[in-house]
Formats: sequence, structure tokens, C-alpha cells
Amino acid sequence: MLVNDFDYYLPEELIAQHPMEKRSDSRLMVLDRQSGETKEDHFYNILDYLKEGDCLVFNNTRVLPARLFGIKTNGTPVEFLLLNDLGGDLWDVIVKPGRRCKIGDRFTFGDGLMSCVVEAIDETGNRHVRFEYDGVFLEILEQVGNVPLPPYITERLEDKERYQTVYAKVPGSAAAPTAGLHFTPEILEELERRGIHKAQVTLNVGLGTFRPVKAETVEDHVMHSERFSITQEACDIINSARAKGGRIIAVGTTDVRVLESASDENGILHPMDGATSIFIYPGYKFKAVDGIITNFHLPKSTLIMLISAFAGQENVMAAYKRAVDSRFRFFSFGDSMFIS
Repeated sequence: MLVNDFDYYLPEELIAQHPMEKRSDSRLMVLDRQSGETKEDHFYNILDYLKEGDCLVFNNTRVLPARLFGIKTNGTPVEFLLLNDLGGDLWDVIVKPGRRCKIGDRFTFGDGLMSCVVEAIDETGNRHVRFEYDGVFLEILEQVGNVPLPPYITERLEDKERYQTVYAKVPGSAAAPTAGLHFTPEILEELERRGIHKAQVTLNVGLGTFRPVKAETVEDHVMHSERFSITQEACDIINSARAKGGRIIAVGTTDVRVLESASDENGILHPMDGATSIFIYPGYKFKAVDGIITNFHLPKSTLIMLISAFAGQENVMAAYKRAVDSRFRFFSFGDSMFIS
């Protein structure tokens, strides 16, 4: 299967640079994966497409303010991007400029609120740095760090909470689970009133979600790994909804990865805490997911391959063409799609 089969034309002006003033005002494309039929609507009408007994699964991860601007001891400005917490205040980071960043180098951030020393350089060129500070790391990081917006967003975000879902609570991601950005507290409350169940899982979104697929064929691509957790409580909610005939609807591709990783062959979810490198592309047989709420994804990305596995490559590419023709907004701050 060729990676180019998942390419499409996207005018640059359709890449959303800012969130909508109100989250739920984004547009919504509804795709029937059986017929391929599409319908255009707005996200504030999402409840019209849900049924009593359905279960929506949300990723409650919170984006870390993982971009740090600091100074080397010789006065050289530097930019850090925190990738993985290695424990004991040791972090795997990308350093820019990185070529002259050596083991033993020291850096300070936030007028001295935080400092670090480089302890190792791994095979990818990332640095392992140990941070020094007084207080609670995450509290200080909130003061000195910035939200790491995707590379295709080139304009400044005034309110960094707009790159967080309203239900985000578990810090750990380098990027937001953007399908959830459209939900408001009012919509979440209405779900309960209509007898629609809610379950929360956690998957820490990594930067691998933005990395292009460089292989020519899909099967040759090596998928990145991401940490996830699904509790017994979440499993009970989801399994009960399925047993009673409700649909399991993943709010985002991150939730799809969790649900399919934690499911047995019968679609029953089991509590897990670990990492997944599951790669879902056409030919994959879904076990646990009946519907997906998602954004519009980058051409030739693993995410467009995932939804093509769910809804069919021809259906998805036709829906994307309609979205372009109808001037939908694309990517993280863009519009939404419901596939059922």
C-alpha cells in the first residue's frame, strides 16, 4: 500500500491558525462509513448524532508547557523541548541550536527559577538533562514554559488554555488531543442529561504524531510509541455500555489507539498501564470502536491512515475533498468530523 494514496491537495489558507472564539462553533462533517455519504453541520449539533446508551471516550491528558527558552552559561540563547520524563528530574529533550550542546553544559530558564545540566546525548541526538529548582517541578514549569504548538501553526496563541481540552487534567503530552477541543462544559453536561455515558482514558501524545511518514509503502513505516493508561472504572463503563447495545465512540485518534490496544478479540476492555506502538491502517479489524470524532489530519500521516482503516480510504479521501471544496478549517484548531 503506497503512502501517496493518502495524499490530498490542501490550500495553505485552510490551515487554521487560531481556535474559534467559541469551541463548539467549529464546523462538523458527518461521514457514514458504510455508504460514504457526508453531511455538513456545526459541532454544537453533535448531540443530534448521538443516541441514548452511547459511550464517549475522552483522553484527559494535559499538554505540558514543554517549550523552554533559556540561556547557556556563556550567554547564548537556547530553546528546549521536553519530550519524555526519565525520572529523578532527568528529561529527554530536543535542544536548538543543538550542535554545540555538550555533556556538562549548563542552562538557566525564567530568570533563574530553573536550571539544568546536560548528562548524556542519545543515539538520536536528543539530550538527557537534569533539572534543578526549588519547589514543585510542574508548578515552576507552568511559570517558565510555553505550550509547544504544532509546526504548522505559525501565529501566536494568546490564551494557552485554548490548546487544552476543558477536561484536561493529567499532565504529560507534547500535543493536544485536538478532537476534544470542540467540547464545552455545556455539551458535556447535556450528554449526561441525554443518557450518554462518558469514560476517560489517558494517552500522552508525543511529537511523533507530527512526524511525516518517510517510507514509500505504509507497511514499511515504524510507528512511534506513546504512554497510556485505562483504569478498571473506565473499562467497566465502556464494557457495560457495549453489553447494553451502546456504541463506543472515541473522541480522537488517541482514544482509538488506547481502546484497540487494551481490547481483547471480543472487544472487551481490560485495565492497562503501559505503552502502545499500535499502527492502524487499512486492513486492520477494529475490535472496540464503533465511531470516531476527529479533526482533519495532515496528508500522508498515520492519522489519516487510521481513519481510512475505519471508514475506507475512498470514503475518507472523498470527504476530505468535499471539506476542501467547502472551505473547512484543517488540523489542530480546525473543524471536526464524526464518523459512524
